[in-house]
Amino acid sequence: MFFSEGRARSRTWEASPSEHRMWVEVFKACDEDHKGYLSREDFKIAVVMLFGYKPSKIEVDSVMSSINPNTSGILLEGFLNIVRKKKEAQRYRNEVRHIFTAFDTYYRGFLTLEDFKKAFRQVAPKLPERTVLEVFREVDRDSDGHVSFRDFEYALNYGQKEA
Repeated sequence: MFFSEGRARSRTWEASPSEHRMWVEVFKACDEDHKGYLSREDFKIAVVMLFGYKPSKIEVDSVMSSINPNTSGILLEGFLNIVRKKKEAQRYRNEVRHIFTAFDTYYRGFLTLEDFKKAFRQVAPKLPERTVLEVFREVDRDSDGHVSFRDFEYALNYGQKEA
């Protein structure tokens, strides 16, 4: 497949010192009893404070199942790792959204073959039209003639786990 042939770019990102301090402050604020860890409920509050949404039961279960069974909750280092990964994923998704929006010049919420041709003419003018058509067909997973953001995001992420 076309997208799997390319080498996936690295998604490493480091928090600024002020972001790091804020995460530590949120951890301390949510650890009201100074236990040195966040309970399940403490973690939910921390996610609301940092990301503005209440995490689903599945998300919390996933996090809680990944912690050391010898501890009663999420230690500071573990919390900082979780937040860093969530921020990194958030930033990457925003980058993908930005790229999609640049392709979606008519703000329809989907891309057509013509959108792909126009975009590829700008970034790779010597790329054969046949290749652009192949890419479009691969990205249009449900073959409806439209590439949704979900299709686009999937295509950009394809092969990321292999890198």
